[in-house]
Amino acid sequence: MATSEAPDPAPRESGGAPLPSPLSGQDTPKIAGKPRKLSEDLALILREFEVETVTLREVMAVLEGRGYVVLVMLLALPFATPIPLPGLSTPFGLVIGLIAVRLALGQKPWLPARLLDTALSPKFFVRVFAAARKILRGFEYCLRPRMLWLTKTPALLQLHAVPIFIAALLLLLPLPVPFSNTLPAFTILLIAAGLLERDGLFILAGYVAFACSAFFFGVLGFAGAEGFDFIKKWLTT
Repeated sequence: MATSEAPDPAPRESGGAPLPSPLSGQDTPKIAGKPRKLSEDLALILREFEVETVTLREVMAVLEGRGYVVLVMLLALPFATPIPLPGLSTPFGLVIGLIAVRLALGQKPWLPARLLDTALSPKFFVRVFAAARKILRGFEYCLRPRMLWLTKTPALLQLHAVPIFIAALLLLLPLPVPFSNTLPAFTILLIAAGLLERDGLFILAGYVAFACSAFFFGVLGFAGAEGFDFIKKWLTT
């Protein structure tokens, strides 16, 4: 199967110098000048593709090697907003899950060519990502390297990819229930942002969101099972 790979993103320190990539285990080459902010990446994508159909491959090209963790955040962002997105949680959850499972196994992320060539309409970017920029700006204000012990070893970094993978599986579920996408999306956003900037506090916040997601879906599953049993008994009596 044809695949495509991209360099891992370069985490930044508050002063602007890139830190070693927490996902590759290798030093990331330093880039002259101050790295772009995530909201600036998003603004660039909106400008590039505001009038024509875009593919995930083209989005990756615009990101200029900042890589799959940034892509994971961009794909999770739409579900952190109140805008309904029917039919998108399943393909986006699949892409995020494929990336996360590779990270959890300590392998370089990749995506099948078919997914990279998935076309997205310009209306999608203008409508959804424009609203999501406010969330990114809020993240950028708070993000900074801290609690570095949470991103110190490759084993810890692989561990942090596991809740991202599970949250992606929850996004795959086409449930017309409020917050069924929002809680997993914030799990992905917070942990991915923490990995990108080596911010352990954001990673811990992501685990809190993950616990809330697990509780929410546990209650949802229990209520569904009880409702099914009630209907079954009512039909058989």
